[in-house]
Amino acid sequence: MSPLIPCSSNLTSRKVAVIGAGAAGLVASRELRREGHEVVVFERRDRVGGLWVYDPNVESDPLGIDPSRSIVHSSLYDSLRTNLPREIMGFRDYPFVVVKEDGIKKQRDPRRYPGHKEVLNYLEGFANDFQLIELVRFETEVVRVELVEEGKWVVKSRRRGGADDVDEVFDAVVVCSGHYTEPNIAEIPGIDAWPGKQIHSRNYRVPEPFRNQVVLLIGNSSSAADISREVARVAKEVHVVSRSITNGLPTKKLGYDNMWLHSMIESAHEDGTVVFQDGSSVLVDVILHCTGYKYYFPFLETNNIVTIDDNCVGPLYKHVFPPLLAPGLSFIGIPWKILPFPIFELNSKWVAGVLSGRVSLPSQEKMTAEVEAFYLKLEAAGVPTRHTHLMGDNQYEYSDWVAAECGCLPWEEWRKQMAKEYVKKFTSQPETYRDEWEDQNLILIAQEDFHQYLPAELRGQSKETQ
Repeated sequence: MSPLIPCSSNLTSRKVAVIGAGAAGLVASRELRREGHEVVVFERRDRVGGLWVYDPNVESDPLGIDPSRSIVHSSLYDSLRTNLPREIMGFRDYPFVVVKEDGIKKQRDPRRYPGHKEVLNYLEGFANDFQLIELVRFETEVVRVELVEEGKWVVKSRRRGGADDVDEVFDAVVVCSGHYTEPNIAEIPGIDAWPGKQIHSRNYRVPEPFRNQVVLLIGNSSSAADISREVARVAKEVHVVSRSITNGLPTKKLGYDNMWLHSMIESAHEDGTVVFQDGSSVLVDVILHCTGYKYYFPFLETNNIVTIDDNCVGPLYKHVFPPLLAPGLSFIGIPWKILPFPIFELNSKWVAGVLSGRVSLPSQEKMTAEVEAFYLKLEAAGVPTRHTHLMGDNQYEYSDWVAAECGCLPWEEWRKQMAKEYVKKFTSQPETYRDEWEDQNLILIAQEDFHQYLPAELRGQSKETQ
């Protein structure tokens, strides 16, 4: 598939560094090249896919907080399935469908909510079909990004096994390095004296190590729900705590005789017990932190123009551009609780258009004022700083705004409706939402659109969406 280059000769072509070859970095590199930019993608692993590359190995420090630990660049567990239906996950002109060639399925997992291998297969197909592999420098880690003069950025990179670091000058840098590397750990009074084991979900792969153990799991995300159920099959007991359970005595989780729900932890003790805020206690063998991650950009030097405060990266205009450094520095993939790939795609089109001059940004002053107004709005609504980039239902208005700004089509109504139906289903039926659904009418509408979206090379092939 040949890259698409704009016909207009009035656009500016820039040399752009993209950090990371996961979903965000791949779609960013495609949109940047479509807009006529020269693109170099830096990827520290030996393949594309980022988060979706599974590694059965775990880190030497199971909590992931020891700076001297051997870092494993993977946070997937073996059984992970997507928590979104595949129809709403894909990029617009590269639908995430099940495609058949001569009776052989290219995708290996036909389920509507497939496993992580299927997502990686999709991303590898995207990279190959749009000829993005040629842009990627594999096994090359970015160790420093710094503004050296007006409009010029130095990227220092280090190739695995290379003798020396390499400095290169770019007109712009797009950070697509993700935020699933630096674990967020719950603070527990008395934990230093507590004798049990602790692990962050980043280093969880399979349930077997928890066999016959009493496990305390902290968290209420979709991954926490998956892991707690999986561990309960082999553990003696599983005790789940989260902020959403504020009072009341522990209760059995429906359907599980060995799983209990608790209010938050009050303290841990040297005899191995953990006391909860309701006064109850449990003797625990293992604490499993399903507590998310911190934004972490150790390579980025901006003289404190961009900072991270209580997991808020800022200031960022619309979660993408730091006003004082725009458009030379941008971030793709900061928001969460979103449809990630479609948001990445829209943000990438926006960044690419701004860098070429096809799309204009407001002045630094106006962008700064809008960011400050956004922060004040969140504060007035009682939203904690750590949730600055949490979108949820706000993503639909946001996506429409970005689409209008960069002159592309907004998300389809079926995609928005399907996403909202998923949220309802997950909330009401967390055990079965992946395999029981009632939105067949939306699936049929999506299939009609997918036919026109598919790349020309795939349109003549037999295809079906499961």
